[in-house]
Amino acid sequence: MITLKLTTCKRITCNRVLTGLLVLATTAGVALGAQPDDAHARPNPAASSAEYPHLRALLQRLTTTDGGPGALVALRNRSGRAVLTSGVADVRRHTPVRADSTFRIGSMTKPFVATVVLQLVGEGRVVLDAPIERYLPGVVHGHGNDGRKITVRQLLQHTSGLPDYLDYLKPQDVIGKPLTHYNTRDLVRLALSHRPSFAPGTDWRYSNTGYLLAGMLIERVTGHTYGHEIRRRIIEPLHLRQTFVPVDAANIPGPHPRGYVRKDKDAPLKDTTALNPTVAGASGAMISSAADMNRFLDALVHGRLLRPAQLRQMMKTRPTGSPDGGGYGLGLESHPLPCGGLAWGHDGGIVGYQTTSAVTIDGRQATAMANLYPGETDAQDTDMAAAVQTALCTARPAPGH
Repeated sequence: MITLKLTTCKRITCNRVLTGLLVLATTAGVALGAQPDDAHARPNPAASSAEYPHLRALLQRLTTTDGGPGALVALRNRSGRAVLTSGVADVRRHTPVRADSTFRIGSMTKPFVATVVLQLVGEGRVVLDAPIERYLPGVVHGHGNDGRKITVRQLLQHTSGLPDYLDYLKPQDVIGKPLTHYNTRDLVRLALSHRPSFAPGTDWRYSNTGYLLAGMLIERVTGHTYGHEIRRRIIEPLHLRQTFVPVDAANIPGPHPRGYVRKDKDAPLKDTTALNPTVAGASGAMISSAADMNRFLDALVHGRLLRPAQLRQMMKTRPTGSPDGGGYGLGLESHPLPCGGLAWGHDGGIVGYQTTSAVTIDGRQATAMANLYPGETDAQDTDMAAAVQTALCTARPAPGH
């Protein structure tokens, strides 16, 4: 039985998807590319092969023994910024992964949605601990699900107990018919036709349904779609030129790697680049780039998007059972780093792409992408997380070293 989970938080407790060992014959060396100019960090000068050796080794592994076609890591630290790429963007044409690639970010959409909701809280238009019934009357009901007992905070923190709608979609329908349009209310009704996992507030379990409802909340309160509000409140003020909130558009704007899935361990790679993102909606439909994700998360944790009171609420985490002691706030994960301190960010997986992004309070930033998901190996999962961790903990070597 193949199980599909399109948007995930792998380093916490989310389930594996379309698991199976992968072997991909395509290999390529690791290349360093230039990132678009950023007023907040100086460009990285010409790099030698000695730079970031541990990170380069991880990327090489991701695109050889781990089985991924291509991979990318963009980082910023006190020494500057760099983009490392490995493997191919297209397994048929053998084109390399570009440093300025755009890609689907899956559940890394959630920090954007949570930020808009918390901005509305700061404006006095939403009460964080009010029941969702106040804003979406009659929507959350049936089979023990009760919007009168579930708060806005619980939706954002995955403590609502609501069933995850992705647990009940047929994988052959999503992967076999990737251009199908999905109605958000229908997806919510699909989830609510099943009993909750637990009473609201008593436990933690990742549920994409909560973020579909958060998107509906934004629309009800503002009169505009969640995408409109993300563009107005986040994308435009931060000048995120490679970040998009698609509606029904199945294409990815700008230079991008092809996205692939593998249905089981013996199946060939399937190109799933074209996807109607309504299957993910406010839980994971967005497209971005590594540079934009780094800029967004850095602005978020440094208070450029939220008032202090709302930022404190977002960064107030609860345990999730993560082996490393990580926690989940309101659309934002925290994980301890081996070099000290916490990494703040999110990860995501959607048909064709696996992503993870994190920043630190002292200004370090890292985003990683691989163009195979679901159907990736356990090793890819591990090395994707390790790549971001390594990027955040590794300083660029001094000249002559």
